[in-house]
Amino acid sequence: MVERKPLSDTLVAAAVAAVLSGAPSTLHALLTRRNPLESALAAGTLLLADERRPARLLAAAVVAHVVLSLGWAVVLAAVLPRRRPAGAAAMAGLAIAALDLGVVGRRFPRIRALPLVPQVLDHVAYAMTVGTVLQHRRSRA
Repeated sequence: MVERKPLSDTLVAAAVAAVLSGAPSTLHALLTRRNPLESALAAGTLLLADERRPARLLAAAVVAHVVLSLGWAVVLAAVLPRRRPAGAAAMAGLAIAALDLGVVGRRFPRIRALPLVPQVLDHVAYAMTVGTVLQHRRSRA
């Protein structure tokens, strides 16, 4: 059996969580007939604060999302308990949301304008997905 490296587990967890974690805000946008890309466009302003063109904002959002997803996954991999990480991951997701949305995001009008609860749920979903993937991969190693 090939032994997995912790970094590969973290990369996989970051990738899976990055793809799945936007489900709450996307579902909310669809149900409320808002633009489901608005969260991504808002994330693009992290790198291109004055940009208004959707294609450029989406490209910037991809970069920002990948970097933030990987960075937070590294932190979560270091701090989450190895066994039953769900509760700790949910709390970590709330803490990440407080920092991302309450401290950093409030400085960006497009992020500040997003409905708060779906964004917080995205952060919780992200952290719980990272925790679940890490637990699954570590238990198989």
